[in-house]
Amino acid sequence: MKAGLTRVLATGTFDLLHPGHLMYLEQSRALGDELVVIVARDANVKHKPRPIIPQDQRLLMVSALEMVDRAILGSESDMFSPIEELKPEIITLGYDQHFDAILLKEELATRGIDAQVVRLEGHDPCPLCSSRVIVAKVLEERCPKRDRSGAKD
Repeated sequence: MKAGLTRVLATGTFDLLHPGHLMYLEQSRALGDELVVIVARDANVKHKPRPIIPQDQRLLMVSALEMVDRAILGSESDMFSPIEELKPEIITLGYDQHFDAILLKEELATRGIDAQVVRLEGHDPCPLCSSRVIVAKVLEERCPKRDRSGAKD
């Protein structure tokens, strides 16, 4: 990165890429000159259901987005090692990401990473801005309901 440019780092699972992801990445990109995205590895997603889309395909999708300058897979063993290598000036958190911004900032400081942590504001809700909601809608609209005996309605 050239001197004087601001590197922004965003992270996430990015399973079933949807408008909420795009809004998060657009807001992140607006904070700096370069947006690098760390895509969570399948094995490291423990705070919600395992991703449907494999990590390499999620990485490919995020890499293809116009606002993303570079995307990488997260570390298998230490989520902070890519951050140490990338040296971002700003790390963004989505409004619904599970990280505690204060604890994250404290851990960054113990590793000598002087990055500003920014929790982005929520966006105007859209009906399909959540992977969980998308999955529920697919099940509701595409899968026939069954009664308790397993027979179709």
